[in-house]
Amino acid sequence: MLLITAIVWGSGFVVTDIALKYLTPYQVMAGRFVLAALLLTMLFGYKFKKFTKSVVWKGAILGTFLYFGFVLQTVGLQHTTPSKNAFLTSVNVVIVPIIAYLIYKRRIDRYEMFGSIIAIVGIGLLSMQNSMTINKGDALSLGCAVAFAFDIFYTNLFVKKEDSISLTIVQFITASLLSVVTVLFQGDIPTSIEKEGMYSILYLAVFSTTIAYVFQNMAHKYATATKAAIILSTESFFGMVFSVSFLHEVLTGRMIMGAMLIMLAILTAEIKPAFLKKHTVKNVGE
Repeated sequence: MLLITAIVWGSGFVVTDIALKYLTPYQVMAGRFVLAALLLTMLFGYKFKKFTKSVVWKGAILGTFLYFGFVLQTVGLQHTTPSKNAFLTSVNVVIVPIIAYLIYKRRIDRYEMFGSIIAIVGIGLLSMQNSMTINKGDALSLGCAVAFAFDIFYTNLFVKKEDSISLTIVQFITASLLSVVTVLFQGDIPTSIEKEGMYSILYLAVFSTTIAYVFQNMAHKYATATKAAIILSTESFFGMVFSVSFLHEVLTGRMIMGAMLIMLAILTAEIKPAFLKKHTVKNVGE
């Protein structure tokens, strides 16, 4: 389920880029979340009877993080390339341990810190222009990584005690309400939509939103946080593959090096602690 989610999310960067040729970022957001909320309601409407106050407020928190994460990602995609957007978004895996430390005072081990430093170097190589500045799209993509890090952190926390489907329904309803309010506030309701734009919205709603998030939220109950983070982080790789394959995006050597460093940072932060713990337990047993 997590691998399918990563592949679908990777393709979503390309589809969103296509959708933005016909719609504004906020219209794309409203379309994908409203359709996703309706689809989930039709499939799992019977779960509404079992909603508790806990499910509602936790789902609302997840929906708010989800909305702001996608706003930053979608708007950022207007000012940067899909592959860079994908890799910068993947930095959320490195940010999660920092959130755990700041909120729950969980110690950050040296490998997580080392991974964070590598990630910063990778971000610099991937994002900085010749003038040594980061453009608006890259900055928004990094902001999106922070929002998604909070979403991942609290999803992993909430799903341990609540029904994952119920949380996802409330999460989507919250995100769709925020999206619609934003579009109405801007007075930006579309009067007509090109078929390419409509197909893109349908793909994002059905695959990148409904299926991907249902799979991700369910999978958190059957996989450790480390394994889930490693598998989900591959969305950046798939995002680059789809961008090069379908949008004929040109990658420079510096961008490839930056992307490799970000992937190394993610693997360093997530695999090393688990490996060392197993090694330590083995030695103690001996």
